[in-house]
This record gives sequence, structure tokens and C-alpha cells, in this order.
Amino acid sequence: MTTSDPAKDTATAPAEEGDTSHLGHGLKVRHLTMMGLGSAIGAGLFLGTGVGIAKAGPAVLISYIIAGIIVVFVMRMLGEMGAAIPASGSFSHYARIGIGEWAGFTMGWLYWFMLIMVLGAEITGASAIVHGWLPGVPQWVVALVFVTFFAVVNLAKVSNFGEFEFWFAAIKVAVIVAFLVIGVLLVFGLLPDTDPVGFTNLLGQGGFMPNGFAGIAAGLLVVAFAFGGIEIVTIAAAESKDPEHSIATAVRSVVWRISVFYIGSIAIMVLVLPWDSPQLQSGPFVAVLNQAHISYVAGFMELVVVVALLSAFNANVYGTSRMAYSLARRGDGPALLAGLSKTGVPTNAVLLSVFFGFVSVLLNWLLPDSLLSILLNAVGAALLVIWIFIVVSQLRLRPRLEAEGKLSLRMWGFPYLSWFTLAALGGLILLMLTDADARKQLISTAVLFAVIAGLSVLNARRRRAAA
Repeated sequence: MTTSDPAKDTATAPAEEGDTSHLGHGLKVRHLTMMGLGSAIGAGLFLGTGVGIAKAGPAVLISYIIAGIIVVFVMRMLGEMGAAIPASGSFSHYARIGIGEWAGFTMGWLYWFMLIMVLGAEITGASAIVHGWLPGVPQWVVALVFVTFFAVVNLAKVSNFGEFEFWFAAIKVAVIVAFLVIGVLLVFGLLPDTDPVGFTNLLGQGGFMPNGFAGIAAGLLVVAFAFGGIEIVTIAAAESKDPEHSIATAVRSVVWRISVFYIGSIAIMVLVLPWDSPQLQSGPFVAVLNQAHISYVAGFMELVVVVALLSAFNANVYGTSRMAYSLARRGDGPALLAGLSKTGVPTNAVLLSVFFGFVSVLLNWLLPDSLLSILLNAVGAALLVIWIFIVVSQLRLRPRLEAEGKLSLRMWGFPYLSWFTLAALGGLILLMLTDADARKQLISTAVLFAVIAGLSVLNARRRRAAA
């Protein structure tokens, strides 16, 4: 490990401002935008939305709107700090200079751990689908091919990576846009052999809120984490040519596109089909497109889900490697992870993320009902903790950044909307305590948080002793 200079731990001279200059600077605004979309739009939207609809009925729209508002505010605050202080460590770095070194260490490694577990789930899901197409090829071979391929992509110079992810994510975006167009045509009966459905399904089968406010609350727990991954925009912006401008532009674009894609897709689903339709619960996108009598739609959506999972895997390998690199540069991780290739890629950090991503794939097969489920439960509420620390960091840093004239992107209604967002996140925690499964996730995350925070104390002692 390395040590950092405490004199740099201020808003005017953050430790990472000198560090990020060593990374590549080949990402453009369109790359950042698509990376944010690619990371946030995964199987959770294409397959998991049926769970939320089953719990809340058409009122799941309210659940998505509430979660969407929270995410928009959190991302606006993160964008404000990112535009003022571009850093590959993003919210980890802002927690460090706004709250304390322990917070930066804890947030960085909590995020890294969370995405490593997500990597395993993504690559396992994609390889399982492809294995179904090629039953003669073992699933582990398919997973190994995917992991190796994306290791090569992430080891390439960042501009090549950004271009690859741009087109990969663009496929998902195009499919969602096409889905929204077809859905609107179905609602108004403008496709051949279809009749207009209007608002019949939205208000029928028990009404708009068949399960009452309890259903909206249960739906909120399902959808609150669906927007996770969007924060990668501020991590990647440190490798753009004009970080301050790039972050401001990308954040404005991504948060609204994500909201429109998620809420628009859910609206189409509950308008076209009854909320308690079995087809809607098992595969909502396929169920809706089947109403348009489109041939081979099931196989096509399987392909789209594979692309969605692989795109998210690719973006998350990037996110974990840059976070590990940032932590190593600050002395919060092994110095080996701070090594860069000639093209400015943190090679060792990428290989570490890819390695553990494949380890989590093995855990899926070896211990499907024990160790992996414990790890995934620990990840469950980690994103909520990270959002809370983003808000607290913004509340602490905003006066300092404003006094220094660094703000090019501002959070609306400061400090009132910041405090409102913090209260809303606290409300989500209270809501999780009322649900048995969510309560387990919260407890597991609390234990994981305590372990990493404890390690941060030991790391601080080691650094003081070395100094």
C-alpha cells in the first residue's frame, strides 16, 4: 500500500486531482451517457419489473416515480461534486474529503464489493441463456469466453472501451425505444388485428391500487435498486478530456433518459395487459410484444437480455477497476492496483475485478444456496448506504465549493431538497425493516459496512505508523 499526503485532503487540492491525470482521457460525453445507461439498464428492467407489478399492480408506477425522484436528486448532487472535483473515485473521494478518511475507504470498498457480486450474477445469467442455445457447450466454458473477451475490452485504451460500450448500450436503448413506440400503438389500437385498450387495464382488476399503499411500499422496495449503476457516469468522467463539462452534460442527460425509459416501459406494461396476468409476471417485455403478434419475439428478447447483461458487465468491470485504482492511489488499497499501462489503463485493477467476477460465477455453481446468497444479501442495501453518503458529502462540501467558486452544476433548492432526499432515503430504510426479506438484506449490509469500516480504522493506523 501507499500513503497519501494529508495536506491534499481538502476541496481545493483533493488527493485525486493529481492522480487522475495519469489515466487515459479518451472518453467523450456520448460515451459517458451510454455507459450510464448501459450500467443501469439490465435484466432488472427486462425481467425483474414483473415482480414489482405483482406486488403493487398498476400503482407500481408510483413506486417507480418515487424511486426515480430520489435517484434524480442523488445524481444531481453527485454531478455537482463531480463537476467541481473530477475524480476516478467519485463519491468515495467526496466522502473522504467531506466526511473523513474512514468514509472514503468504506464507500470505495463497499461499492467495489457490491459490483463484484453483481458481475457474477450478470455473467452467470448471460452464460445460462447462451448455454440454452448451445446445450453441447458447458456453461462454465461460455462464462469463461465472456469473461476473457471483456477482460481484453477493458484492457484496451479507454477510448476503444468507450466506443465499444457506446454501441453495446445503444442496442438496448434502441430496443426500449422500439418497445415504447409499439406499446403506444397497442394502447391506441393502431397495429393490424389489435383493438385499443385505453385505460381499461390501468383502472380494472381491483382498481389502480389493488393492494393499497402497502403494495406501493412493497413495490418501492423492489424498484428502488433498479436504478443502480447510473453513478458510473461520474467515475468515468475523470477520463474525459473536459471532465467538468462532461459530467454536467452527461448527468443531465442520463438521469432523465433512465427515468423516461423505466417509467415509460412500466406504463406500457400495465396499460396493455392486466397487472395480474401470468405472462406479465414471467416476462413483461415478451408479454407486451406478443400482443403485437410479432414473430420470434421470445427468442429476440432473450438475445436482448444477453446483450443487456453483457453490457452491464462490461461497464461494471470498468467501474470496479477504477474504484480500486482510486483507492490504491490514496493509500486505501494495495499499491499494485495503482499500476497503469502505457495507454493509461489500470491493468492490475482490471484483472482483479475480472478475476473476482469469475470467482463469483464459480460460487453460483458450487454454493448456489449458501455462500453466494449471503453475499448477495449483503449487497442488497449497499446502494442505499452509498446514496446516503453521497447526500451527506454534498451537504458538507457545498458551502466549501461555493466559497471557492467551483460550482458549474448546482443541486436545486439547496439545502432543502438535499435534506428531503436524505429523509426519503431514511424512510426507505424504515420501510425495509417492515419486510422480512428486505430486513435480512439490511442486516447483512450493516454487518458488511461495519467490517469494512473496521478495516478502515486499521488502515488509518497503518498509515500513521508508516508516516
